Amino acid sequence: MYRKQVRRRRAVLVLLVVIALVLISATFSQSSGGPLHSIQQGMASVFSPLEEGATRALKPARDLVNWVSETFNARGENSDLKADVQKLRAKLAKTQSAIGENEELRKLVGLDNKGILAGYEPVTARVIGRPQTVWYSTVTIDAGSHSGVAVNDPVINGDGLVGRVTDVTPFSAKVTLITDSENAVSASVLPNGPEGVAEPEAGDPNVMLLDFIDRNEPIHEGQMVVTAGWSNGTISSAYPRGIPIGEVRQTTVGQEETYQHIRLEPYPDIRDLDIVQVATNGPERPGVPK
Repeated sequence: MYRKQVRRRRAVLVLLVVIALVLISATFSQSSGGPLHSIQQGMASVFSPLEEGATRALKPARDLVNWVSETFNARGENSDLKADVQKLRAKLAKTQSAIGENEELRKLVGLDNKGILAGYEPVTARVIGRPQTVWYSTVTIDAGSHSGVAVNDPVINGDGLVGRVTDVTPFSAKVTLITDSENAVSASVLPNGPEGVAEPEAGDPNVMLLDFIDRNEPIHEGQMVVTAGWSNGTISSAYPRGIPIGEVRQTTVGQEETYQHIRLEPYPDIRDLDIVQVATNGPERPGVPK
């Protein structure tokens, strides 16, 4: 029984193949107006609406599949773009940081070329610590006694006087800034002006005061103020002569007062220090302990 069913199926298959070959041959051999072409056109007319309906019915599903595919592709591209942006941002930050350091070092070289720190051995350092307060008067640098840094060594940056070393470890040091209330600086007004004492104005680290200038001394806005660097053989000022401190911004004097009130704008941006230079192994200054 099973063998008869197999033989019958094979016979039907062979018959269908033969009919298909005959129809294909007839289709290619007859003209466009033949009966087979008419049958094909009629069947196309019957099934065309069904095909169009199926296409419309399946369009939302096809659109959904396309939308999911495009969304995943877009997310992948967006992730790649974000990674590229992060890399470019890191490169830009590194480049700008290098430019800033180069400018600061060139300023320091400019001060050295003026002979301001003649007789000293400059040690370049970076600020690595600031107190976590709005008002601070010290910073920590990454150079210490191992590099020759000692207490009371002057500290400058490319713009001028920053402060002096007040504590040292082998590989770091604390610098007390010129804006500290106890860090007064003997100062001289250029070109041939009088000497006084520069100290911070209470509550404003961006302003310093130049005290003890006689009321009759002609002081004008824009004049440069530098360290006086005096010594009488027994005691000396804490800093060598000629380091820029700041610029005169305002002078006032009361009718009954002996001294002028002179406001200075410090040259260094004390709130944004990065690279500094410590003047080490300088000449002895009487009265200034090491």
